[in-house]
Parts: sequence; C-alpha cells; structure tokens
Amino acid sequence: MKNLFNNKSRLSKTAYGLAIVLVLSISVSGQSQAGSETNFLNVGIAASDAGRLDPHLSATTIDKAVFGWMFSGLVRFTPGTASPNTIEPDLAKSWNSSKDGLEWTFNLRKGVQCHHNFGELTAADIVFSFARAANPKSSSFSSDFKVFDSVKALDPYTVKITLKNPIPSLLGLITNYHGGNIVCKKAVEEMGEDFLKRPIGTGPFMFGEYKPQQYLKLVANPKYFRGSPKLNGIMYTYIPSDSARDLAFQTGELDMIYGNQGQKWVERMQKLKGAVVHVMEPSEMSVMSLNTTVKPLSDIRVRKAIAMAVNRVEFMNFKGPDVTRAATSVVPQGYLGHADMSDLMPKFDVEGAKKLLADAGYPNGVTINAIHTSLPGMLSTMEVFQAQLRRAGIKLELEVVEHATFHAQIRKDLSQVTHYSAARFPVADTYLTQFFHSDSTVGTKTAVTNFSHCSAGDAEIDAARVEHDGNKQKALWKTAQEKIVKEVCAIPIYENLQLWATKDNLDLGYNLVGSLTLGPPVTEKTNFKK
Repeated sequence: MKNLFNNKSRLSKTAYGLAIVLVLSISVSGQSQAGSETNFLNVGIAASDAGRLDPHLSATTIDKAVFGWMFSGLVRFTPGTASPNTIEPDLAKSWNSSKDGLEWTFNLRKGVQCHHNFGELTAADIVFSFARAANPKSSSFSSDFKVFDSVKALDPYTVKITLKNPIPSLLGLITNYHGGNIVCKKAVEEMGEDFLKRPIGTGPFMFGEYKPQQYLKLVANPKYFRGSPKLNGIMYTYIPSDSARDLAFQTGELDMIYGNQGQKWVERMQKLKGAVVHVMEPSEMSVMSLNTTVKPLSDIRVRKAIAMAVNRVEFMNFKGPDVTRAATSVVPQGYLGHADMSDLMPKFDVEGAKKLLADAGYPNGVTINAIHTSLPGMLSTMEVFQAQLRRAGIKLELEVVEHATFHAQIRKDLSQVTHYSAARFPVADTYLTQFFHSDSTVGTKTAVTNFSHCSAGDAEIDAARVEHDGNKQKALWKTAQEKIVKEVCAIPIYENLQLWATKDNLDLGYNLVGSLTLGPPVTEKTNFKK
C-alpha cells in the first residue's frame, strides 16, 4: 500500500478517501473474511452496488458480466466473441430443427451439476428456466419468449422447443445471455426470495458471498462440466468512483477494471506499464427516447426541435473517435438489418429548432424532465445533451438517482426523456422489438424498453419476424427504421464500444474481440501467467 499513499498529492480528498476504503475492503474482505484467498481475480466495476442478482430480472451492465461467469445457456457465444456466427454448444451438446424452423430438438450434456450440490441439471431445469424467462412476473425479458408455443422434456436429456412462427434467430434467444441463462429449478424453488441475492447456475464460478455496496465474491466451481477453473475465484468490487477504481488498478489492488467510457481514459491506460486496454464489441448505442404521449413531446415539432439541437460532432469530440462512432439509425451498426438513416435524421440547426418550437406555440422555449442514472459515463453524456438543448431554448431538468433506482423508475414511465445505453443480440429484430414495438411499451403488461411509446414500425417489425426471404426481411427492417426515424420516437446519439483494462499478467484464455455480456468472459481457462 506504500505506493498508494505516496500518490496522495495527485488525488482529490474524496478520491483519496475512496481509494483507501477500497484497498482496505479488498485487503480485509478479500483475505480475512474468505480465508487465505490466493489466485483470486480482483475486478472493479463502476457501480455503487449490484442491481438484482437474478439473470432473468436484471438487464444492467453491472450484473451482466457476472451472469456470464456464473450461468450457462443451451448454447453460447464462443468466449471473446459477440457474433451470431460464433454460437456453439453449451449445455446442449447438439441440436436439430425442422425445415420450417418451428421445431427444435436439443440433446443435453449428461452429468452437468448445479452449483452448491443442487443436483444434476436435466431437461426439467431447461423447461423450468424458459417458463420462468417467459413469465413477466419473474423476467424482464418475457416478451422475447412470446413466440414459444411449448417447451417440453422428451426425456431427462432431450428438450423440444416449438415456436408459434419462425424467428430470425432462435439460438440468439437461448444463449447464455438475458432470458437464455439457465437456472436450477430445485434452487429457485427451495431458496425463494433468497435466490435474488444468492443465484445458482452451472457456470465456471459460483456464488460465494455478497456484501451490499461492497463486493460480490464468486468461487470456482470444481464440478464445472468443462473442467475445474484455474482461478480459485473472483472478487467483484463495486467502485463508483473512476479515480478510485483506476488508482486501485494502477497500484495492483485490481487485476481488471471497467473503464471510464472515454478517449482520455484509453490514452492514459495505454501508457500505463503492465496494462492491457480492451476496446471491444458490441457497441452500446446511447439513445434519447422521447415519450410521445405527453406534452410537449406529443407534438412532433417539439421532438424534431430537440433532434435538431443535437450536435453529434460535439459528442464525438467529447467521447473520442477511437471508442465511439456516430449513430446512423435506431438500430446499431453491425447488426443484421441495420440501415443507414443519416439522410432522414434531423440535421443540427439551433435556429431551425427555435423556429419549430415557436411554430408549435413555444416561442420562449419548453421545459422537459428526465430521470437519470448517476453512473459517470452515462451522466456525462446526458449533461452534454442538456447543454446542447439549452442553446435552442429547451430546458432539461435532470433528476439523478442511483442506477438500480433509475431502471426501476423509467420502467414506471416516470421520465419524459429516457437516456438508455444498450447492446442486444446483433439482429435488427431484437433491437426494434424491444425498443420500438408497441407490445414493449413501458407501463403495459408486456413491457420491455419502449420508453417512447412508439408504434410506427409495428407492421414491418411483425412481418420481418416471419419472413423467410432474407432480402425481403432486410427491406422490412429498413422500412421500420425509416418510419421510426421520421416520427422522431427517439434520437440516436452515438455508439460506445466497451472499455476494460486488464493486467498484462492475466491470461484470459482466448482472444477478446467482443462479449455480449459487456464484460470480458472469465472462463475455466482464465489464469495468471507464471
């Protein structure tokens, strides 16, 4: 700790205090409370606490990486990738489908063990998991599974999924991601509410200990079906302060950290001896969803004025060209079905925005509100957005809350403007359905993340989902994007790539290009170099 204290002069008092608390937390919690913990991976995440440690309920960046370390899917993305082309067997060792794409049969691995002696995973756990994922009361992703007609166990190691209609990618739904994470039936039923903070899966690492607003400790799963992990465990520490997190990494207290999502952080970390910076896919697209059902946003002229007040060049300069790219549609670039809508999106024009407001009956401007997360990376983006709107006479009042509270409140439809930064399975259907289909509107029984109450592209989204011809399907997705952009349901700002840093003595066990869980996979092969 000597190096940390010698750096005191370079820190603010707040950051210094947080860094000391962090080091004490890791030194005491990571060693004394858990015994002599050697060969543990120490990870720092930009959050004050966990969201909900239930893979079917939490959609936050904070929890996604953890779920990737703890849970398995019927299939998975090859570690280090985020492309549909890299999906491979996981709990299922093989599968086949009918010619019409409606019936899928999966053959399970035998002998897969649930964490903490909850028994062998069988087809009954798969049926239970998908029923749970499809239930709005137990899942944030229930709408994804509306297309399931039935999930049946043909025998202890065979599962048959029957769809109501073909979809662009069934395998995308059943990866080790979101509702595709498989839970153990016995554990969920016996633990009840405790499962929310002590989740049980079948992945390489399993729950060890959780201290609210401090850390989550995972321990190696010696019965993991791919082999016992080389690491003994993971200490996942909640550190909202960027400076405290970076300092702990610099002094060796942390081996892996979530990065401040900006250019300067990358440049600074690249100069740090012993650090490896990872700029990886998928991008999270920052979008400002406008609630089209409330005044003054119910007037399309006001929505267009807001869009015209946005200067994407400023955002790119602020965030950095190496880590971001300007958004060109309401579907991120790189997704199957993305169509460039740059020519249709309102162009930056402050005076034009003021004129539109005057035409709409607001010559003196308007006031709108937004509930927003306190996460530094997202909050800084919203503050730039706020400053840009102010130039056009649009006052954006921000209510800043803790990240879990932010997610809860925006889903109650309490925010006129919702800034959401998200990555999804990289097919246009997933993004369009979750963010822009009327069935996904917040406040409804089938709510997902449609904060704008948009329905402009419903017909095309529905038609594309069952279209067998790939070219026709892409044309439908393009039309849907055109309609949504013309309605100004939301304002896509930029796409931010994922930023992490690891110590150069950490061998991840694969080449890191991307990860749909938004964090580097920690697998049974991950280890420290000798």
